[in-house]
Amino acid sequence: MTPTRDFDIFIIGGGINGAGIARDASGRGFSACLCDAGDFGGGTSSASTKLVHGGLRYLEHFEFRLVREALIEREILWQMAPHIIWPLRFILPHHKGLRPAWLLRLGLFLYDHLGGRKLLPATRTINLTKDIAGKSLKPDFKKAFEYSDCWVEDSRLVILNLQDAQAKGADIRPRTSAQKAEFKNGKWQIELADKITGEREHITASVIINATGPWVDEVMKNVFGKNDSKNVRLVRGSHIVIKKKYQHDRAYIFQNSDERIIFAIPYENDYTLIGTTDAEQDDIFEQPKISQTEIDYLCDMASEYFKEPVSQEDVVWTYSGVRPLYDDGASKAQEATRDYVIRQEETLGDGSLFNIFGGKITTFRRLAESVLEEIEDKLGKQKAKWTAGAVYSGGDFATDGYNDLVNLYTKQYPFIETELMQRLVRLYGTNTLEILKGAKDIQDLGIDFGEGLYQCEVEYLMKHEWAFEASDILYRRTKLGIRMTKAQSNKLAAWIEKHR
Repeated sequence: MTPTRDFDIFIIGGGINGAGIARDASGRGFSACLCDAGDFGGGTSSASTKLVHGGLRYLEHFEFRLVREALIEREILWQMAPHIIWPLRFILPHHKGLRPAWLLRLGLFLYDHLGGRKLLPATRTINLTKDIAGKSLKPDFKKAFEYSDCWVEDSRLVILNLQDAQAKGADIRPRTSAQKAEFKNGKWQIELADKITGEREHITASVIINATGPWVDEVMKNVFGKNDSKNVRLVRGSHIVIKKKYQHDRAYIFQNSDERIIFAIPYENDYTLIGTTDAEQDDIFEQPKISQTEIDYLCDMASEYFKEPVSQEDVVWTYSGVRPLYDDGASKAQEATRDYVIRQEETLGDGSLFNIFGGKITTFRRLAESVLEEIEDKLGKQKAKWTAGAVYSGGDFATDGYNDLVNLYTKQYPFIETELMQRLVRLYGTNTLEILKGAKDIQDLGIDFGEGLYQCEVEYLMKHEWAFEASDILYRRTKLGIRMTKAQSNKLAAWIEKHR
């Protein structure tokens, strides 16, 4: 089979790490191709706790470099994508039986100052007997500390990186798997298979990046024929979603006697997200699914703090993802490092294959820069670092400009309810105008699939964001699947099947 194209860089894996690398590489002038066997962000990158954070508890494991890097990234990413990333205040109640107050203060002092915080507000002490945040907690909790981190629409961050990569020339291929890669005559010979059409294609590349997350070892075995790879520890993180538990816009971070923590976070306006767990996932081919033990754990731990207990009957939705943590030999899942590791495979491809292990969504941009530094040694330098401050599509407005944008667009489209406009601007920022382009009344938005999802948004997602199935839209591009009835979801699926 004759190669159809030659690339500088071929990236396997369309999660946040692969997407970030593709964006950075394309912006530096490298020709790049990225493929993913499924939907972009369909694995770990859409199953996080949705936080851009430093990782307060990592300080206890002395991961100061990781925490500092992540803390710096919070404000950088927020300014690059103010539509999908925004500040969130966290309430950390002091539990008399656990970490002492002085230790919490010390940790939060480091958290405030380690990363050069400039925009986010500092930590403060609050009286839970007087603050609204204490009303939903048991009366035993009198004092708490309030600090800053950020929220992110994780799967949308993946899409924004891929959109920018494509705009800069990258070849982006969803639902395409790498079947085999061999290094011959100084080039990687790669066979690709389109999972929709079944078509096979042969391309070449100078460098390959294996950024497949939990599947990194399987790709090494099945695509490259390296059977002795065992590099990642598969740790399942599960979350539950319950009806809104309290009436304010802050999140909680709860400590437990097993030294773990969980978050309770405002979610999709009407819900509270609770997570996460750390459970071993033995089989990578088994779809990650929350266990009864994990449900009980999250309910019990939340009930330790909330005045009204959380029970399994309160759960309206769950999701689970597998964290591909670098296997550093830690005895407990929660102690395994969240740092990333970039390893050049010296025995394959004359050192032109790089594996990515571990990492967290907050540090994906820095990971991409580190990967590009490694690649430049093989391909030569093209351009300098550029991604810090480079705004994402739809994010070209001030970090405090969300409400102004909603008000402006609501005046331009008075027939659209404020709640719907808030959702659209939160997901698409200034690209909301592209979705609503030409609409003069509500009928111009097309078919109403339910819960404020109209045909014009679906068409935009299919055309510009690689949405192919109903689940891509309902659980990754948006989270409307939590609200929709089965009949509404089926109606959407049937329409997409007919029109794609």
